[in-house]
Formats: sequence, structure tokens, C-alpha cells
Amino acid sequence: MDKIHERLETGILLAIAGGFLDAYTYITRGGVFAYAQTGNMVLLSMRFTRGEWTQALYYFVPITAFTIGIIVTEYISRVCAAQRGDGWRRVVLGVDAAILLVIGLLPASVPNPVVTVTISFASAMQYNSFRKVSGLPYATTMCTGNLRSAVDQLCRWWFDHDGQAGKNSFHYFCIIFYFCVGAALGTACTQWWGLRAVWACSLLMALILERLRRQSRMEDAQEQKRDPQKA
Repeated sequence: MDKIHERLETGILLAIAGGFLDAYTYITRGGVFAYAQTGNMVLLSMRFTRGEWTQALYYFVPITAFTIGIIVTEYISRVCAAQRGDGWRRVVLGVDAAILLVIGLLPASVPNPVVTVTISFASAMQYNSFRKVSGLPYATTMCTGNLRSAVDQLCRWWFDHDGQAGKNSFHYFCIIFYFCVGAALGTACTQWWGLRAVWACSLLMALILERLRRQSRMEDAQEQKRDPQKA
């Protein structure tokens, strides 16, 4: 059985969060993608080529924040290496949930780069902490690689009659579909609730965190049954 952080349902929830926050930041914070750094890199290059240095810097900042988020996640994973299972991933989810909660409290007067930088940092932590679904490498914050993998597995199923490849393709397409669902929800919720819509993602992160906690408690209980001396 897959570990809970690699299960399809966990990947779906994270993909919803990824699509939601990309739509949220694009709509509310000046057309910047907090999650999809590829888009920011394209816009950065366009501005740079046109000599629009200030605007180029505007897109460079979330890219830098994303990079720092990766570094921090790697640090957390090493510091928590002594903990078994998903301990460090729970730390990451807790930090992300708290960050998004605070973002929802900020007024519109707060400069857009402050918000996009903070969300980019949180997105990097999520992206770097959850890398597999059902044993397959995937991304929770973007779809290009997932789409390539989905079609690749589909071709293997179609041409090579590989049943497992068909299941793998289905998992990838599920992640892509729910990423789009998240983007649609992000658009709708932002229209309804404005800047406070980000709280929906904070709640979603908290839900995933609670799922990991429950699984950890169940595993601890099973371990104690097998070895009462560890109780």
C-alpha cells in the first residue's frame, strides 16, 4: 500500500491547492503566477529583452522566493531526518497553512510582491515535499511534466498493451484534471470573497496535515502492537 503522502487522494488535494493559488495570485496580485515559475521566467525574459528592468525585477522576485523555499525544505527534511515517516512533511504543511492564513489577513494595500513572494515560498515547500503519487514522480504545482508523463503512459498502454501504464496514465490525468478544478475554484472563490479566498487553501492544507497525522498515529499504534516494548 502507498504511503499516505503518495496516495492519489493526497495528490489530488495538493493539485487543487496548486491550481487554486495560481489563479488567486494571477487575479489579485498583478498577473504573477505564485506556483508556476515557468510562466514567470517567460515574462521576466520578455521584460528584460524590452529593457523594462523594473518590471523584469517584479517577476524575478517570486522566482527567487521559490528557490529559497526549496532550500528551506531541504533543510527541514534533514533536521527532521531522525523522525520516522512524514514528520517533516507535516511541518511543511503546517507552515504552508499558517502562511496562507496570514496572507488572507493582509489588506489590498500591501504591495503585490510581498504577497507573491510569500506564496511562492510556500509553493516551493509544497512542490519539494510531495514528489510522488502511487510511486510515480509528479508535480503538484504545475502540469507540463504531468501531461508529458500522462501521454507517455497512455501510449505504452495503447501500443504495448501495458495494463499498469494505463493505470499510471489515469493517475496523471486525475492530477491534471483536479489542478484545473483548483484553478476554476480559485477563480470563483476570488470573485466571491476577494483576498480572503486564500483561506480556502489554508483549510485544505490543514485537512491534508490532519490526514497525515491520523495515519502516523495509526502506524504508531500498529507498531506498538507488534512490539509492546516500544509503547
